[in-house]
Amino acid sequence: MKFLNLIVVALALICSEVKGLKLQANVGELFTYKIEPQLFNWTHQVISQQFRYRPSLKNYPDLPSWMRYMYSHEYHAGFLYGTPPASAAGKDLSLDVVALNRQNYETRRVVVTMFVAHKFPTPNVVQMKINNLNWVHLMDPGRRENLRNIFRNDLWPNSKEDLSVVFMESAVNMGGRLPLRPQQREGVIVHVGSFAQFSPRLQELQEEVRPLYKLPSCTYKRTSVQKIFENVGFKLDWCAFRMVGMESPTEILFHSGKQNEQQVPEDLNQRQEDRWMGIAREDVPERNYIDEFAFAFAIPGMIFAILIGMLSAVLCFQHEKFYDPHSEFFFANIFHICEESCAPPSGSSDSGADDGSESSSNSDYPMASTVQMVQCSDSKSNQPITTLKSLKDPNFLLDNTSMRSQSPNNSFYQLDCGNSSIYARPKPPPYKGGTLGRNGVDI
Repeated sequence: MKFLNLIVVALALICSEVKGLKLQANVGELFTYKIEPQLFNWTHQVISQQFRYRPSLKNYPDLPSWMRYMYSHEYHAGFLYGTPPASAAGKDLSLDVVALNRQNYETRRVVVTMFVAHKFPTPNVVQMKINNLNWVHLMDPGRRENLRNIFRNDLWPNSKEDLSVVFMESAVNMGGRLPLRPQQREGVIVHVGSFAQFSPRLQELQEEVRPLYKLPSCTYKRTSVQKIFENVGFKLDWCAFRMVGMESPTEILFHSGKQNEQQVPEDLNQRQEDRWMGIAREDVPERNYIDEFAFAFAIPGMIFAILIGMLSAVLCFQHEKFYDPHSEFFFANIFHICEESCAPPSGSSDSGADDGSESSSNSDYPMASTVQMVQCSDSKSNQPITTLKSLKDPNFLLDNTSMRSQSPNNSFYQLDCGNSSIYARPKPPPYKGGTLGRNGVDI
């Protein structure tokens, strides 16, 4: 028993509960609350970031859906903020805020009670983005009052009675990007609303910045009311300036309770109609890739066909200009060598005379060939033997040194070929641009 009592006393000393507070929030109006060490009866801070806070609904692990908690390292304090919806009207909320002292690990707990009062949402809202401030800077009531005074005194005089800040959030939490330099501000999105109709000056300002709506951001743009905001310390992104609402007269403020009862169901029906409803998977449209592939191949195919047609037309019409007399003569006499080699020999003198006449008739083409046809006659069998020898062969060049003319008209040359005599024919007609045969022989 004594041991249990000691544990209870130790827990009571470590975790002490501070008397709770009572707060009030209005529907459709921004609610802010600062959590600082004085709330837990801690008077001074010894080290940097000494205290940490964790708020939540009582007996629940998280906060209401419309409320957000963020800690500011600049102010060394936590902030609760949000805009209560109409569904939270008339309800009491209890928040448990647990604080931790990181120097001695002491924990304290405070219960904050909040009542959400009923209020009709403002129909006319002005949306804007302030670039030179962070979300925590608008937690200062003085800055929010300066922003409201700009609209009350200059831009929206009819909203003096009920102008309020209806929404506030960091630009990063709304989908914006962090600045490249950490010293720059993130930006904050602010909405102010009222039941009053938009003033003519606000409408002129909206028409002035309407061409900028297609741009994501335009910090360089200056407007006619630029000085009014800069004198108070606000630099606006005019691409994010919007005026949203219904132009309802100010006398329709639902003074009687009967009108209020009629308006509430209408608002509920409107919210239900505006709610997004999901669709079934089979109702999702399917993408047809056949048309895309046909379109992707049709244009290159047409271009390819046009190029082929143009090339064919050029080749057909310009064919007559590709005439080469040397080529025509070669193709006309290309089979003479084979015919002469297959023909029976009629005598060395007659053959030499014929070949000599043929060589003299073809002496107009001085171009030499790389292959020489050589005819050898065997002394025993007295039968000619026809062979091909390359002029690039060094042995053949050596054999040429021993050439001796055995014919009186020098039409044949006799070479020493062992026991037989070799007669070298004259050089064949020249051909410019020779071709290779099947065996790699240049003919």
